[in-house]
Amino acid sequence: MKPRIAIPVPHSEKPDYNERSLPQYIHAIEAEGAEGVPVSANASPVEVARLVNSCQGILLPGSPADVDPQKYGAEKDPKTNPADPRRDTVDELLLQDAHNMHKPILAICYGLQSLNVWRTGTLVQHIHSPVNHEAGKTVPIAHKVTVEPDSCLAKILRNGSAQKGQLEVPVNSSHHQSAEVVGDGLRVVARMPEDGIIEAVEGTNPDHFVLGVQWHPERSYDQDAPSRAIFHAFVEAARTWKPREISESVG
Repeated sequence: MKPRIAIPVPHSEKPDYNERSLPQYIHAIEAEGAEGVPVSANASPVEVARLVNSCQGILLPGSPADVDPQKYGAEKDPKTNPADPRRDTVDELLLQDAHNMHKPILAICYGLQSLNVWRTGTLVQHIHSPVNHEAGKTVPIAHKVTVEPDSCLAKILRNGSAQKGQLEVPVNSSHHQSAEVVGDGLRVVARMPEDGIIEAVEGTNPDHFVLGVQWHPERSYDQDAPSRAIFHAFVEAARTWKPREISESVG
């Protein structure tokens, strides 16, 4: 049976953006043998719970919104985009289920930021750097990222090769915010070497697949082996996921 992947509709009020972006995530998921299950921003908590109960993983996509800075105790920067509270609510419900049940999580761009804030992390509200982190909107490759050699992400990108040491990967980075203080249970596994901007995080629990990348592998899935490797690893984690055995508490 195909694993089912819950994917929030990227933005609750921008149908044109959704029509352009959502099919790319679904294509990458389906190409790896899974089924993408869009979750409407208008779904009630009961409807979200019913949907996610039938899914084996969650994918948090990008969005033109920015996470509300109040969620991480910051004043809003003038360059911070308006929040999307309905998308946020769906993300939080899906993340809570994935956390409780150890379902695989793949978080992309805004999805990484949403995951990080949910885990009590903070964000850089607008990146000030000589590197153009938004270049991926207009060019296939924005810059390279340096990946921690002992990370799960490095293992995924090496795709079984015996290569060791530092790993650099060209990415189509397209964002103006990034993780600043990394949230509980997460660690930094990729940075832009010239300015230190965090470009990927992963979970610290080896028994739970949690990966967030600040670039857009869904956009380059058909052209780029590293992009395919990320989706392959995520779908395989969903394919092999089994419900947790929750033991009774004592005392």
